[in-house]
Amino acid sequence: MRTMKAFSILLAVLSLTAGSTFAADSPIIAPGAKLEKLAEGYSFTEGPAADGDGNVFFTDDPNNRIVEWSAADGKFSDWLKPAGRANGTDFDKVGNLIVVAPEKGELWSIAPDKTVTVLVTNFDGKVFNGPNDLWIRPDGGIYFTDPDFYSDHDQSTRVEGQNVYFVTPDHKTVTRVTNDLFKPNGIIGTADGKVLYVGDYGAGKTYAYDINPDGELTNKRLFCDFGSDGMTIDEEGNVYLTEFAVMVFDKTGKRIERIEVPETPTNVTFAGKENDLLFITATTSVYGLKMRVKGKR
Repeated sequence: MRTMKAFSILLAVLSLTAGSTFAADSPIIAPGAKLEKLAEGYSFTEGPAADGDGNVFFTDDPNNRIVEWSAADGKFSDWLKPAGRANGTDFDKVGNLIVVAPEKGELWSIAPDKTVTVLVTNFDGKVFNGPNDLWIRPDGGIYFTDPDFYSDHDQSTRVEGQNVYFVTPDHKTVTRVTNDLFKPNGIIGTADGKVLYVGDYGAGKTYAYDINPDGELTNKRLFCDFGSDGMTIDEEGNVYLTEFAVMVFDKTGKRIERIEVPETPTNVTFAGKENDLLFITATTSVYGLKMRVKGKR
């Protein structure tokens, strides 16, 4: 999430149009692939997550809704409204959509029948600033970021600092696992559950951590000098960050691709029947790009 003023500035520097063809020798983009605008007319798109069939569920924050894109026919439909001003999303192993809902500083689980269960409401009796993005590790534990992008909070009721939190797989315990980030935002982990990447949007850096079984994070190290809003990862371990463009880094932190988008990208995931469509949310629209690589599932 960013301010609209910041978005208007960033939009002014982007000039690439949808339909542009990328280099044939890209290590990750399919030969001859073109960036395609899939839909437009939203207020602020964010938080895409794909289910087991490749359908994407993404958020339109100002309109307080979650939208579904069908991998079968490419159609879009409102899936849930109101939706707690949902931002980041991810699917758990049984098909529930786990959502950060910053309207009341909560973490939700939404069943396929759209039944909402509130998983987390506070930390030590204090309301979260504004849960923004999340990642579910293989055993069901949940990491989420809690930056403060809001100016109308009564700070005396809010948690101190802007941090990353871990929710145990049974959803009974919440632990703060960072205390030295400026404004953590995007977050993603490796398929084996051993490494967590956190984009410090405020500092313009992304860090990698080793994940302990109890949820604690150790061995913090700089992954790249690039902050991130939303993030994803592919089957080869390449990490996709969003800011001025979709920036892609290999597991060593070396940049291997830059994907320009006509609007400022906010988040990204892999989707489609073959799990090889890079689905990009970008302010008022969503875009798709065919890839050589597939996302992790």
